[in-house]
Amino acid sequence: MNMIPDWAPNAHPLIIHFPLALLCAAVAVDLTAWTLRRHQALRQTATVLYVLGTLGAVVAYVTGRAAAASVWLPGMAHEVVGEHWTWAWRAVWFFAALAVARLVLLRPSRGVPSHVLLAVLTVAGFVGLGLLIETGDRGGRLVYLHGVGTNRD
Repeated sequence: MNMIPDWAPNAHPLIIHFPLALLCAAVAVDLTAWTLRRHQALRQTATVLYVLGTLGAVVAYVTGRAAAASVWLPGMAHEVVGEHWTWAWRAVWFFAALAVARLVLLRPSRGVPSHVLLAVLTVAGFVGLGLLIETGDRGGRLVYLHGVGTNRD
């Protein structure tokens, strides 16, 4: 049984928006937690969002790699596909490292984290958003400039 709708060329466009939303929400919640300083529940919520978003990003990366083999790629798109993969790889690893760092450094048994540590982790989230923007820019070019994954009829 095929779970992908007829209008979708593959699973990647169906999956990619979930980790993007989770990771953007993680940064927003993290910034709110940093602003409120002592709001432990918000920091923990941000960490959960980072972990879920990172897991989703791994799935999106894998489906994106598979998608390239299932769609028509015009010659000019091949370089952009490579750039998209590179930026996606960087983003996945960055968010994986950030999620692990948060799990280790912000675990309840460590006590109250310093304001500097919280600021560094919050800024790191914004760096990760920059990686997502670069990745998404290349993905958008593939679809809207080169027509990858669109109906060519």
